[in-house]
Amino acid sequence: MAQKSLNICKATLSGENLMENVHILTQRVSGRGDFLPFSAEHTPNNETTATHELVAELQTSLVIEDVLAIYAKFTKKLLNFTGLQFQSTLGTAQTSESDTNSTPYIFDLTIGREHLGQLIYFSKYPLGKAIESKLRSLHSALVYPLRNAMMYSRVLKLATKDSLTGLNNRSQFNDILSQKLENCRRYQRPFSLMLLDLDNFKQVNDKFGHKIGDDTLKEFATVLNSSIRATDTVFRFGGDEFAILIEDPEFKTNQVVSERIMQFVKQSSLMSKHEVTVSIGYTLAMSNDCDIEIFSRADKGLYKAKASGRNCAKAY
Repeated sequence: MAQKSLNICKATLSGENLMENVHILTQRVSGRGDFLPFSAEHTPNNETTATHELVAELQTSLVIEDVLAIYAKFTKKLLNFTGLQFQSTLGTAQTSESDTNSTPYIFDLTIGREHLGQLIYFSKYPLGKAIESKLRSLHSALVYPLRNAMMYSRVLKLATKDSLTGLNNRSQFNDILSQKLENCRRYQRPFSLMLLDLDNFKQVNDKFGHKIGDDTLKEFATVLNSSIRATDTVFRFGGDEFAILIEDPEFKTNQVVSERIMQFVKQSSLMSKHEVTVSIGYTLAMSNDCDIEIFSRADKGLYKAKASGRNCAKAY
């Protein structure tokens, strides 16, 4: 009889251990980054279901701003914030129509020892301990999709940006030029192409080394970004060759931009010290243009500028 009671006791303990193991497994984070934010013991089932839906929706985009927007829509059920920002080494991203004049509440987002950045809520109302605790739990749902979006952004930048100057590269130029030519044909949206080449740049590299040469290129990239409008786009092809796509059908606009660039180059202490100037050629797009034709005309304008003594701009 005693032996029978002992067997029953062992079976009961075995069942308890089994249930405990099942409970632990349901709380475990998988290697894929799946997240169970609140245990069923402490939160209603509908709250857990809603958070699972958030996790699934966060994984539908690799754009940082989109991930933030999805997260903000869900989180506003907990906190009536006026703005949401994410600051990282990639810069600052925020939800549309964010009002950042309210009190900021800053949270560090990490995965293990990897620091992703800071998530900042702007709210007119104080952040209570209970809300803060729930937000921290929700951050565990956000960090993996956010890290994926950051990785995608870095890869995209490598594919489309010049690593030295941060300007758009030749590959991006080809894509945007094709799009603008299509818009020009379909919607009569004229634009112009400007090609630029630094004068005396080779002697800077030969005489002072590539470090000074790189500094000169970065300085010129700053000059170009300072000389254009928000609707215009700057590119570096490689070496000392650059291009600008200008959203304007008038030759006069090209002349204004060219003069501004040459003036900024002249005012640059670095470029003036090494006697670096710029030659510019530009042309207007026509509705029957292809990319080769418009590039050829702008290149002929640049050749005219070089042949005219350099440090000038010529149309073709």
